Amino acid sequence: MIRKFISRVFGRHHPGKHSEPAILAAAQHGLQREDISRGCRRTIETLQENGYQAYIVGGAVRDLLAGLTPKDFDVATNATPEQVRHCFRRSRIIGRRFQIVHVSMGTEIIEVTTFRGHHGEESGNKALTDEQGRVLRDNVFGSQLEDAARRDFTVNALYYDPTSETIVDYHHGVADLRQKTLRMIGDPKTRYREDPVRMLRAVRLAAKLSLSIDPEARRPIREMGSLIENVPPSRLFDEMLKLLTSGHAVRCVRELREEGLHHGLLPLLDVILDQSLGERFVMLALESTDRRVREGKPISPGFLFATLFWHEVLAKWEPLKARGEPAIPSLFLTMDEVLDVQAEKLAITRRIAGDIKEIWALQPRFEQRSGKRPYGVLQQPRFKAGYDFLLLRVESGEVDQAVGEWWTAFLAASDEGRAAMLLPAASGETRKRRRRRRPPADNGQDATLPE
Repeated sequence: MIRKFISRVFGRHHPGKHSEPAILAAAQHGLQREDISRGCRRTIETLQENGYQAYIVGGAVRDLLAGLTPKDFDVATNATPEQVRHCFRRSRIIGRRFQIVHVSMGTEIIEVTTFRGHHGEESGNKALTDEQGRVLRDNVFGSQLEDAARRDFTVNALYYDPTSETIVDYHHGVADLRQKTLRMIGDPKTRYREDPVRMLRAVRLAAKLSLSIDPEARRPIREMGSLIENVPPSRLFDEMLKLLTSGHAVRCVRELREEGLHHGLLPLLDVILDQSLGERFVMLALESTDRRVREGKPISPGFLFATLFWHEVLAKWEPLKARGEPAIPSLFLTMDEVLDVQAEKLAITRRIAGDIKEIWALQPRFEQRSGKRPYGVLQQPRFKAGYDFLLLRVESGEVDQAVGEWWTAFLAASDEGRAAMLLPAASGETRKRRRRRRPPADNGQDATLPE
């Protein structure tokens, strides 16, 4: 009954089969001008004052309708990048695959995109693609109608004008959002082939907005998942970071597994999820991340990826130790090997890779609770992250609970309390006393002293 009512009100039709948009007034959609950031409003007003069309588009409109707070606001306009740049003194054109303009408004950076046009033989505009159909470069500009058809999902093809407070809806995205359906614009196979990252985006948006992926959009994902191997590592890393820090990482990972996208996506994630201990550890980390996102607390990408890859480190490190290899040097060799494998698929930045290594390198040091060594661990820049990582290992059953309790107590204790907690040195752990160097033998010559 509710679905029929919404369809009547918003005119539910198959996306891509019409050209006249629905114009929804404020009373119909419920958004208010005050929901939009001041910098975004000023950007739109400036473009409109210069005679151009300008709208807030995509994720910001979608999230506001879903009752969520957008992370940022993007603007779409019929002005070309050069025309946009001339409207704003503090702006610059960026991007090669898709040319956009970054407009600085105080502390805000507003991303302004020109309406995209159709590409293909029938339009006379040919986008640069690879042999599998993935779009490599496409700066074909067009009308708002064409721009809406170029967007991936109906819930992302919404245009909000804060001046008139109306939403322009070409593909009935508002109805889909209220019907809890994630629907693709156009032929799903063609759209996935153009940009395989859309398969990951479908999983992320469905989890974030509690939507069901439309069967027509869901069906090709499993059979076309191998196209993700053709995505540049930098783009794949960005999308995975969005997915894992969305606040719905647990549901996303489960969806990835159900769709078969974890195989080859994170080369080690499928191995981890098939191990009972590894899966528990990863899920605890993702639950903790989701909880921090919901509470508005900061999260660390380095910590998150360190948890994902940790059990592959263990799988390679433990046999080396069993063969009698030195523990610390073999750990560092293993860390490099694991991250090199990941670098083939994910372009992990150098800074994040450094954070991952520091967290991993601290783990064997937590086993050393005698002498001055615990004090040295406390002084490490990544101690808090390493300590949280240790507690996850304890909670998953990988490390004895007594180790986590000792470090929790040691962290909270006074100087006197810490000194009393230090364990006696294990056999062979006592450092050898350094031998004092003897003075040089007297060669019979007097040393020359300064006057």
